[in-house]
Amino acid sequence: MEKQTAKLLDGKALASKIHQELSQTITELQPQIGRPPGLAVLMVGDNPASAAYVRGKEKACLKVGIASFGKHFPTETSQAEIVEVIEQLNQDDRVDGILVQLPLPKHLDSVAILHHIKPEKDADGLHPVNLGKLVRQEKGLRSCTPAGVMRLLQEYDISLPGKRAVVVGRSILVGKPLALMLLEADATVTIAHSRSQNLPAIAKNADILIAAVGRPEFITAEMVKPGAVVVDVGINRITDINGKSRLVGDIDFASVRRVADFLTPVPGGVGPMTVAMLLQNTVISYVQKVTN
Repeated sequence: MEKQTAKLLDGKALASKIHQELSQTITELQPQIGRPPGLAVLMVGDNPASAAYVRGKEKACLKVGIASFGKHFPTETSQAEIVEVIEQLNQDDRVDGILVQLPLPKHLDSVAILHHIKPEKDADGLHPVNLGKLVRQEKGLRSCTPAGVMRLLQEYDISLPGKRAVVVGRSILVGKPLALMLLEADATVTIAHSRSQNLPAIAKNADILIAAVGRPEFITAEMVKPGAVVVDVGINRITDINGKSRLVGDIDFASVRRVADFLTPVPGGVGPMTVAMLLQNTVISYVQKVTN
């Protein structure tokens, strides 16, 4: 009998579809509002991975018709200088979304900086007010990566009510908000992490398994229930013995593909969805200008 191969959850194709929808919304609303939506991405220092992400976000903005107000600061920029720029952007009527590209240099307090962003301009959905709204199941801007995962599951008609979902990873960026979103969708949710006892058994119990641990190819086929839906949030760059580098996720793609029913590729799975949700949050804030 031929071994099954998981169907891929194509985040790249779905992100492209979302870009088209956002572009159409902007075209319809721009004459009414009198300007395009605006997103300000702030980057401090010269982390090459961050620079690549920022370029990708600015390119995506251009594609859908969002004005980009990118600001790049030298590594030694002070906390007070960043906060001052955020306060200016909070007051700037052309800017609907503000995003601080993480990680920041060690001397800066990223939590304190994020607190200064107006909740209604929090394009990343990480402000305590927006996270609080998620806990209370109220409307608000949602964290981009978890929202992207949920949108991807929805696109492929993956039913969540009553299903056992295991999230491996407990970060405020992904693990915690994603667990709340899965609960909101009536899944039965377990959060596991590096200190969970008998992690393979917990993972193998999942109908929907989401890996967000930041460890290359950490989840292997033995940890996956046959027929499960597996979502890989990890992006890790590894270098082989010949010095060639490639991107891999937190899932051992080759082995898990033979066990799971659905699986996200890396790259091309969750990554493009994160950017699509960032643009969507910016457009949601923009639309408020008409509906308020």
